[in-house]
Amino acid sequence: MDLELLDQVARLDGWLGEGGVVVLSGAGLSTESGIPDYRGPSGSARRNTPMTYQTFTGDPLARRRYWARSHLGWHTIGLARPNDGHRAVARWQEQGLLHGVITQNVDGLHQAAGARSVVELHGNLARVTCLDCGDLTGRAELEQRLTAANPDFTATASAMNADGDVELDDAALDGFAVVDCRACAGTLKPDVVYFGETVPADRVSRAFELVAGARTLLVLGSSLTVMSGRRFVLRAVKQGLRVAIVNRGVTRGEPYADLLIDAPLGVVLPNLAPGTDTYRLLAG
Repeated sequence: MDLELLDQVARLDGWLGEGGVVVLSGAGLSTESGIPDYRGPSGSARRNTPMTYQTFTGDPLARRRYWARSHLGWHTIGLARPNDGHRAVARWQEQGLLHGVITQNVDGLHQAAGARSVVELHGNLARVTCLDCGDLTGRAELEQRLTAANPDFTATASAMNADGDVELDDAALDGFAVVDCRACAGTLKPDVVYFGETVPADRVSRAFELVAGARTLLVLGSSLTVMSGRRFVLRAVKQGLRVAIVNRGVTRGEPYADLLIDAPLGVVLPNLAPGTDTYRLLAG
């Protein structure tokens, strides 16, 4: 590491050691687990437009296309494992340094690493909800049903979004069968917030409560392009909190950041170890 980065990491290490930190994580935290981000270096949104709620609910053909693509994407999302960044966050929480964890991700990797009481702003792909009766089921069960309903579906995906939606030629979708809710035969949807859909008010309220009780807001792997995450940065600034951002590439949070570290999260986060000599740790 160069001296400037060493100084930045040491400064963040000191803030973390004071406790009262709220983590706000984005897709960039999960890229080292094999899940692409939207607008960072892997930039999947630039080549694969995310599904919108309006399209999913209003177009049966688009819904069938989505489930075929998502069925393939789950092969990657479902097998993804936490990386050093997720494990670092869980360790900080265990040490009592975190006031809370808010994530924009839908991959469940914070919890898989051991984090608790995570506010999942955009839901979790591991759950499936019925738009008609509200029944909530596990994604593993749905995947078994989709596999059984489509024994000859052998398509392969190319690019993938952070929400598990892959890029797939329409010709490969011929004959793909969608399954309905077992409880009421209604329409199934991943329990995630699509573009064009509103984040549930109780999740937003809980996230604001966490920010209100914090000393530092630490943004990890988010470009903060959409207001869904950026509003918490704006609230932190309004309340006089310190804002630290660790992200690869451009972030719209730069004007509000007291500390901005443009570096791989897998390099920075494992080296944040309050109570140790950060310089010696990084240099060694």
